[in-house]
Amino acid sequence: MSVAMSESDPALMQEVFDAQGSTALRWRNSTGAERVARLVKLREVILAHREALYQAFQQDFRKPETEVEGSEIIPILDELRHAIGHLKAWMKPTRVRPTLLTLGNRAWVQHQPRGRCLIIAPWNYPLNLSICPLISAIAAGNTVILKPSEMAPHVSAVLARIIATVFKLDEVALFEGSLPTAQALLDKPFDHIFFTGSPAVGKLVMAAAAKHLGSITLELGGKSPTIVDETANVEQAAETILWGKLINAGQTCLAPDHLYVHEFVKARFLAACQNVLHTRYGTSALEQQRSPDLARIVNPRHTQRLQAMLDQAVQRGAKVLAGGEVDVAQCYVAPTLIEGVPLDAALLQEEIFGPIFPVISYTDLDQVIGQINRQPKPLALYLWTQDQARAHHVLANTSSGGACVNHCIVHVAHTGLPFGGVNNSGVGSCHGHHGFKAFSHERSVLQGGWLNSIRFFFPPYTASRHRLIRFVSDRLA
Repeated sequence: MSVAMSESDPALMQEVFDAQGSTALRWRNSTGAERVARLVKLREVILAHREALYQAFQQDFRKPETEVEGSEIIPILDELRHAIGHLKAWMKPTRVRPTLLTLGNRAWVQHQPRGRCLIIAPWNYPLNLSICPLISAIAAGNTVILKPSEMAPHVSAVLARIIATVFKLDEVALFEGSLPTAQALLDKPFDHIFFTGSPAVGKLVMAAAAKHLGSITLELGGKSPTIVDETANVEQAAETILWGKLINAGQTCLAPDHLYVHEFVKARFLAACQNVLHTRYGTSALEQQRSPDLARIVNPRHTQRLQAMLDQAVQRGAKVLAGGEVDVAQCYVAPTLIEGVPLDAALLQEEIFGPIFPVISYTDLDQVIGQINRQPKPLALYLWTQDQARAHHVLANTSSGGACVNHCIVHVAHTGLPFGGVNNSGVGSCHGHHGFKAFSHERSVLQGGWLNSIRFFFPPYTASRHRLIRFVSDRLA
């Protein structure tokens, strides 16, 4: 499931970092056509490595080829298509109308590249979460050093070949390695750091950036709650929620983490879930374990972590409704539904990041909202209801990075929407124009014109001048 990976040479990292400084200054004046050409070449090379990526994902995750297409390659192609089609418009200065105090002047917002950028990508979607922020960084005119996760080494190796084929080292460079490599990179004064990972590591990245007052984008995670109320389309909810929960074996920052289901529809919903599991993966535990449509946990250590969480809940009285089988040697955890989990158990306190789904019945929606608000703000919130007023009530009284009503996860695929967390689940946003702006400095520019109205504020402060300024002040009140 893994291969050895050595740490990158610190001297080479410093050499590349220094070289990218000169390139970043040149690229500050790069044209839209030049940036689009880089993105087009990146797309061509990714597609040329499609079969190699299939094989690499099979080696690292036993991930089905269809799932590689749907969750890794399609999001990249859509991000590229969107950036290539809109980049020249994004780059244009945005005119701003004058205010009362700036009459006679021209003003606009200019988007400048931030400069040298660091992208630290996670292991769970190692291609998607490396390339999508890279697209935004290149579109905005930046140089990049990319640090993929050492936990998906085969994908990382293919990714390294893609980057080396498209870019020179002083433009975009990829450095493989584990914690020492990441620490060496974080010590450098990057202009912007884009990190995807856990809140705990995100805090360390934020502290490292603060030493140099660098800007950051943090795409983190959290325990994204799902609510199924008594008016929900139960069959549709079960089909969609379990797809979102089990894609990539639940190793998705946006995955529905735990489920609140109204007592009135709980039995029907659970029956629908059982039917979905049997239809998609097989009716027996052995059939499900042999299913080619279920990815694996990334390594034995993470598998053991999930087993420990599951065992703790069962020992404390929780009841497994479906699944529950774990094979550490094969990095396999069965799709599992479990109820009666104590509120202080690990399954309800830690981000699960696996195919285990705690089910919590409820009768009072406001109590559910209260429980959600007592936890750190999640990356996503999912609500299934046919009552529009209730949907507004939940959205108005909760906070999350994003939300879906009668859907889950798919908001991340909408290139027109900002994607990001809030507080514990992230800082800043990405995708499409929002990603372009994340890697850009919005520089305000004002150019004096024929009427220098500010001269009325120059001393000496005579009585007539005071009356004039008082008149302007009253107009603003």
